[in-house]
Amino acid sequence: MEEEKNLVTENKEETINENDESIKIANDVVASIAGVAVSEVPGVYGMAGGITEIFGKKGLAKGIKVEVGEKDTKIDVNIIVEYGARIPDVAFEIQNRVKKAVETMTGLNVSSVNIHVQGINIAEKRGEADNLENKE
Repeated sequence: MEEEKNLVTENKEETINENDESIKIANDVVASIAGVAVSEVPGVYGMAGGITEIFGKKGLAKGIKVEVGEKDTKIDVNIIVEYGARIPDVAFEIQNRVKKAVETMTGLNVSSVNIHVQGINIAEKRGEADNLENKE
């Protein structure tokens, strides 16, 4: 009788393990969510693609590297900042928005959001300065 109970218990554990469902969220999904959040931050001119452009990665996930674990994720964001924007403020706002968006939509814990400023867009400001000089 005890042997039968052990068999039943073992079978229940196997059944639970077989039916144990999990959700795996792809890195590109998390990167797209982060990309939308970054695009809404004032002072961000654009995303810096770097090597991802060479491999054809474009769109919302451009410039974002994501490492998704079972329950947490790490996100690296490469940006180009608008001339005149205060970089620490822009970076802080990106970190807050990305963390909130990813945690809300995926349920993953965001352990870090690292911001890498790859450049500053000054072309438009130079054009405006040239136009002012030409008018005078």
